[in-house]
Amino acid sequence: MHKPTSFATLFILEWDLFHHIQDPKMRLLKNTTTNHKLTSSSSSSKCSISSLFLTVCLLLTLSITLFILLTPSPQSNSLPIPKITLKVFLFELPRSLNYGLLDQYWSSKPDSRIPNDPDHESGTTHLPKTLAFGGYPENPLIKQYSAEYWILGDLMTDEKLRTGSVAKRVFDVREADVVFVPFFATLSAEMQLGLDRGMFRKKVAGNGDYVRQREVVDLVMKSEAWMMSGGRDHVFVLTDPVAMWHVKNEIAPAVLLVVDFGGWQRLDSKSSNGTSPERIQHTQVSLLKDVIVPYTHLLPRLDLSENKARPTLLYFKGAKHRNGGGMIREKLWDLLGDEPGVIMEEGFPNATGKEQSIKGMRTSQFCLHPAGDTPTSCRLFDAIQSLCIPVIISDHIELPFEGMIDYSGFSVFVSVNDALQPKWLVNHLRSFLENQKEEYRRKMARVQHVFQYDNGHPGGIGPVPSNGAVNHIWMKVHQKLPMIKESILRDRRKPPGVSVPLRCQCA
Repeated sequence: MHKPTSFATLFILEWDLFHHIQDPKMRLLKNTTTNHKLTSSSSSSKCSISSLFLTVCLLLTLSITLFILLTPSPQSNSLPIPKITLKVFLFELPRSLNYGLLDQYWSSKPDSRIPNDPDHESGTTHLPKTLAFGGYPENPLIKQYSAEYWILGDLMTDEKLRTGSVAKRVFDVREADVVFVPFFATLSAEMQLGLDRGMFRKKVAGNGDYVRQREVVDLVMKSEAWMMSGGRDHVFVLTDPVAMWHVKNEIAPAVLLVVDFGGWQRLDSKSSNGTSPERIQHTQVSLLKDVIVPYTHLLPRLDLSENKARPTLLYFKGAKHRNGGGMIREKLWDLLGDEPGVIMEEGFPNATGKEQSIKGMRTSQFCLHPAGDTPTSCRLFDAIQSLCIPVIISDHIELPFEGMIDYSGFSVFVSVNDALQPKWLVNHLRSFLENQKEEYRRKMARVQHVFQYDNGHPGGIGPVPSNGAVNHIWMKVHQKLPMIKESILRDRRKPPGVSVPLRCQCA
């Protein structure tokens, strides 16, 4: 591959040329030329010296100009955004399945799962009622999954303002690379959980989320777009592990935007009759076709220039008791609870807990990220925004935008087996030198923006940051296009009555 010539290379070439002219051997060669050259006039000699001086000046000017042009701006910590376009067709759903759900949410009762619901406190004010698109909930149980809101907001923005988005909205499905289904699946699920958790698993009319899931699937699967591709080019946002719970089998061929495969692992374990509980079978999800997206961080961003002393070695705030792979939390609590320099707090970052989390993460060198009910959580992205070096103890974790981001440059990965050895973890963390930790924080600061969803516009409608989370999601979807096209063509070549076997087995 051709590489641009660096300033250093240009300067060396020019310096060599200058020395070539001034080389004694070259002067000797000139001295042994014909007599009429040896007797050239003084004015001619002056002209030669002047020409040489002008040549050197021109070469140095060229070098400085190229140096300015080729040197990246010191203000930019952004990852390079490739010039690609993803053509997206926005599937038409009733408003009641996206922004209408927000209207319903704001008029509902407080969430029974948390003691202080920030969205339904007395005197709470939100976006103006005259705004066509409401704001997404601040309730942390819901906000952490808000990707669906910001992605749709990008597509709903006036095309003239969308110059920074990788996605180009098209209005003919035959021109599209993918079909985006604008169902707020997470909001639908969380509203039902907050209203009546006991009803959530039941396929009955009293389960509002189930009714909405069925409405979406029936509309989508009857469409010409789905029939053309078997759904393989359709995109659903399922950031909440329980989103679209009752219809996952039906939408499995589509591209699914998920935070991890935790919720699916339990389903696959049941379908495999318990023969391989430690491995996701990927009969429904796979890194080949699906995209891992970040949680929405709940804590504000800390700039590197604002970083201060961090007297605490290791910090964790969260639930102590968790199921499945999250059982490691309780064991770590017992191991680390009395260690000097380690703070283990139980709670969730809402109300006063949020302020505690901000203080804890910003004054700690490392932040613990063990598995919970699923392999990951928004805590990881809060740590990145707080410049607290993540210590990831989750053997089955999947991370967003891998291939674009090297997490090993700013995170510490520890196996469950090592972490459960007495004293091993704290000794390992204390072995890091100060300059190593500073370098980790510098690398973390360069990618903080990649996990930022919020575009700063009322109702989420407005241009997205070119180097933010939404654009990185579109880029990852774009990477799936060859696989999508291949699977569609494989399906079309099959004779009538012959099914295409699922081949999403991967590590």
